[in-house]
Amino acid sequence: MAEASEIIVIKKKAGHGGGHHGGAWKVAYADFVTAMMALFIVLWLMNASKQVQEAVGGYFKDPRGTAKVVGTNKSGGGEVVALKKEDMKKLKDELLQSIHHIDPLNKLKNQIEITVTAEGLRIELMESEKGTFFELGSPQPTPALKDLLQVLAEELGKLPNKISIEGHTDAKPYSVSRTYDNFDLSTERANAARRIMQEEGIKSDQVSQVRGFADQRLRLPQEPEDPSNRRISVIVQYLVKDDSELAPPDAIKKLGLESPESTPAAETDPSAAEMAPGLAGGPVH
Repeated sequence: MAEASEIIVIKKKAGHGGGHHGGAWKVAYADFVTAMMALFIVLWLMNASKQVQEAVGGYFKDPRGTAKVVGTNKSGGGEVVALKKEDMKKLKDELLQSIHHIDPLNKLKNQIEITVTAEGLRIELMESEKGTFFELGSPQPTPALKDLLQVLAEELGKLPNKISIEGHTDAKPYSVSRTYDNFDLSTERANAARRIMQEEGIKSDQVSQVRGFADQRLRLPQEPEDPSNRRISVIVQYLVKDDSELAPPDAIKKLGLESPESTPAAETDPSAAEMAPGLAGGPVH
């Protein structure tokens, strides 16, 4: 009897489809990558500066960017975000270096004073007896002032901070006119400085106010007629929440600064005043 032929059975295994656990590993891997990314962001933020931390926090509070100041919004956020006390000191050094390029012999050393105050960085441009920055008794700026304000405008125009400009005179009154006095002169000198700075780099909306104080805020009260009382002050203001003009008291305390000065004696809109005609015969200011 012939042997029966061997029967060979071939079984084909179906490949793994998309069912069951086929794509589960992708979800797990995505979760792992997301967790690692979050970990690295946290580690980075822990070593980042306070300003960066506040800016990142401000994004999550206001992801659409409706807040006017990065890192803050109308309902809260950081009180002082840009250019804090330590940043103002750095800005001061940078400005002094820039000024040194146009005054390598330090001829203006005793007429420029930069200090950190409760308002921000205050830059004082003080007159000499013969008049360095303005023609005597006039709001007409000299070439020295134009050169100096050009340097300041180029540097300050890069910042988001608002700027206020003040004009001051000494205590010598005008005796030849009853319709023009030290308030007019101090305001017009500040406004002339504002025009120059906006032409040289300050943004059109960066100047928040132009103020004329006449002789109400003397630099040397014990010497009311000293030439250094005649000066222009440029203040780089801190960025604060709610567009406040000054940092709030608790923020000032954190910065370790003194309280701001009293309410301005005179104030004018930047576009209001125009240069006055020459004041021949008037006293020196």
